[in-house]
Amino acid sequence: MSLLTIEGVTGGYGGADILHGVDLRVGPGEIVVIIGPNGAGKSTLMKAAFGLVTIREGAVLFERRDITRLRPDQIVREGVSYVPQERNVFPSMTVHENLEMGAFIRDDDIRPQLDKIYDLFPRLGERRDQVAGSMSGGERQMLAMGRALMLEPKLLLLDEPTAGLSPLFMDQTFERIQSINRTGIGILMVEQNAKQALAICDRGYVLTMGRNRVEDTGASLLANKDVAEMFLGG
Repeated sequence: MSLLTIEGVTGGYGGADILHGVDLRVGPGEIVVIIGPNGAGKSTLMKAAFGLVTIREGAVLFERRDITRLRPDQIVREGVSYVPQERNVFPSMTVHENLEMGAFIRDDDIRPQLDKIYDLFPRLGERRDQVAGSMSGGERQMLAMGRALMLEPKLLLLDEPTAGLSPLFMDQTFERIQSINRTGIGILMVEQNAKQALAICDRGYVLTMGRNRVEDTGASLLANKDVAEMFLGG
């Protein structure tokens, strides 16, 4: 059974379609990566899965339930969390307050989940009283992922999680993504650092001009000469 299924989705912003009949699926516990050139519709596809883009045709299913017309706040309650590329933390709040905000729909004891987040991201534990706006880009990205995990989602959507990070933080981010995945959470990720992303994923999708171009395992896409020449820098 697929965790997330995107079937023939066409849609975009206003009257302009960015996606043209795109298909995608994420199985339980999988890491799936979307790669492609700028303007291919990668982030738009992820936003469509989270109810942030108008879908004119096609469907989005989560655990076989049709969520195509649901709002983001409803999709979160289904078990999907989304980390946007930008503006993904509350800069005037502390690390701890940001994490508490991530649990906004929970009415139970969130302390066990907070402890798990601090174990997964020890740097956040060290800086729990620090204002998020004063943190480095890599630290803010950790915080954004930690906040998204406060709802214990079944699927985590990550839009360019390593954008603008130093090589050190980039490597750490990919390591944390794998650690999150090992807990059983499925991950759908848009990523410009395609080689590193394909190296850790189960499957990947190449989009061009809002359409499916290639789908294969991460290892096969890395070994595909055409994909390498067009999208991986040779």
